[in-house]
Amino acid sequence: MKKISNVKVSTIDKGIKSVLIDDASSYNSLSSVTLKSLLTVFKNLNKDNTTKVIIIEGSGKGFSAGHNLKELKSYKKKKDYQKLFNLCSDLMMEIVDGRKPVIAKVHGSAYAAGCQLVASCDLVLSTDDAKFATPGVNIGLFCSTPMVAVSRKVSKKRMMKMLLTGEPIDAITAKEFGLINDFYPKEKLQEEVLSLARTIASKSNLTIKLGKRAFYKQAEMPLKKAYKFTSKVMTENMMAMDAKEGISAFVEKRKPNWKDK
Repeated sequence: MKKISNVKVSTIDKGIKSVLIDDASSYNSLSSVTLKSLLTVFKNLNKDNTTKVIIIEGSGKGFSAGHNLKELKSYKKKKDYQKLFNLCSDLMMEIVDGRKPVIAKVHGSAYAAGCQLVASCDLVLSTDDAKFATPGVNIGLFCSTPMVAVSRKVSKKRMMKMLLTGEPIDAITAKEFGLINDFYPKEKLQEEVLSLARTIASKSNLTIKLGKRAFYKQAEMPLKKAYKFTSKVMTENMMAMDAKEGISAFVEKRKPNWKDK
């Protein structure tokens, strides 16, 4: 296990890495130190050819309370706030733009920037008692950057209610809203997360990388442009050895031998 500040990285199965925010005393708040550590970790894992899937979780009672309010209170200059929020945005973009699928494993609460982190991940599984919120309005600080990620998963009316009231939603509602994929009893969450991660890890790394990148890019495009773009992506994918191997394996009724190229 490697540890960078209060972030621990470990291999939990072949091709599957766990990223643990290990700062339970602050409810895994996203301080500048934690954000820098997470950004470094994700940059390294996205470059690592042995990593196929990343699972992120929090230690202690919950996933993350968001930004560290004591740290925010200590700042005096505008540039310090801007630097922190830019750093947080850089982390979210590294997760979205990165090559590897990221699964958020959530228990307890994921609030504010913690909810932003959840929404930035490709897939989310939680405990059945997990809570999600963008509660900044309660302390006079609108969740402007968290809403960027969350509003891309949740419809506008539902998002505005979360933002304007600051009230948390439970796991059932989060699934209905599209913020999470599914929820399970606490004792089953690890098993379900690992099962999902193993399924993804069994696929071609190259295909997953191409597909993830294309998914987020096309989602921001007009329909006609999206089809033109993804036609090029599928053509590029078709020319890869793994596509040819996958088709041959299907026709020959055998398991594919991925080369990731």
